[in-house]
Amino acid sequence: LALGADRALWVSSSEELQPLAVAKLLRAVVLREAPTLVICGKQAIDDDANQTGQMLAALLNWGQATNAAEIQLGEGRVDVVRETDGGTETLRLLLPAVITTDLRLNEPRYATLPNIMKARKKPIETLTPEELEVTVTPRLKTLRVQEPPQRPAGIKVDSVAALLARLKNEAKVI
Repeated sequence: LALGADRALWVSSSEELQPLAVAKLLRAVVLREAPTLVICGKQAIDDDANQTGQMLAALLNWGQATNAAEIQLGEGRVDVVRETDGGTETLRLLLPAVITTDLRLNEPRYATLPNIMKARKKPIETLTPEELEVTVTPRLKTLRVQEPPQRPAGIKVDSVAALLARLKNEAKVI
C-alpha cells in the first residue's frame, strides 16, 4: 500500500495452506475482482513449491508464462521475456493471463515515511476461505522427514596412476 496500491485484500486462514488451496483462493478472488492480468511470485518461501501460479492458470483456463524477467503490455496481449539456459525466450500471451516472476523482473523499491503513513488509512478487506467458498483442507500430509544416511569419507590419492589402480582393483569400475 505504501508503494502505490489503492486497497488490499487479505485472505486469512488458520489452516496450513498448500499450493492448490492458495490457487483456489486466488481463483475466487480473480473471479470476484475480474482482473485481466495476474502476476504471482515464482516460489513460496515456506515450501519452495513453484506451483501456485501454474495451478491458478489451469483453474482459470488462462494462458500462462513462468519465470518472467521482462513484461511488456500491449493491446489485448502481453509479451514476456524469460531467461533460458541458452539465452532468452519471448512469449506472447493473449489476455487474460497469469505470469510468474523471476527475481530480475523488478528493482526493489522502498517506501517513504509519508507514504507509509498514508498507507495506514487505505482499506484492507479481510476475507476468509469460507467467505470465498473455498475448502482449504490440506490434501497432503507429511509422514516423516529424515536426513539421508552419512556418506563415507572420500579417499585422496597421490597421482593419476594411483587413482586408476584404485578404480581398477578396488572399485572394479574400469
